Amino acid sequence: MHSKLKALLGACGIAVAIAGTAGAAQAKTPWQAHHPWRVEVNHRLAIQNHRINVERRDGRITAARAHRLHFADARVLAQERWFARHHGTHLTRAEHMRLNHEENRISHRIG
Repeated sequence: MHSKLKALLGACGIAVAIAGTAGAAQAKTPWQAHHPWRVEVNHRLAIQNHRINVERRDGRITAARAHRLHFADARVLAQERWFARHHGTHLTRAEHMRLNHEENRISHRIG
């Protein structure tokens, strides 16, 4: 009986933790609410960084190619920061579209 209670309490704890994480993931910070295009660009860069690392780890791309792809992503990040610095921390629609286009080109090179 004691082990069943422990299992039940453990399952409840896991369910509460998952529910809390899901709620926190959906809540936007004030910065995210005011800079949705920057959040999108930075999120895509993080995903592409992960994809490059996975491809390299699996041996599908060489270290040199991974380095070039990371460097291309770093240029997009620098460009995003430059745009934001010159427009009061925001991106214009044209800048957002340009950054997305560049991210798409890099994404196709990842594989």
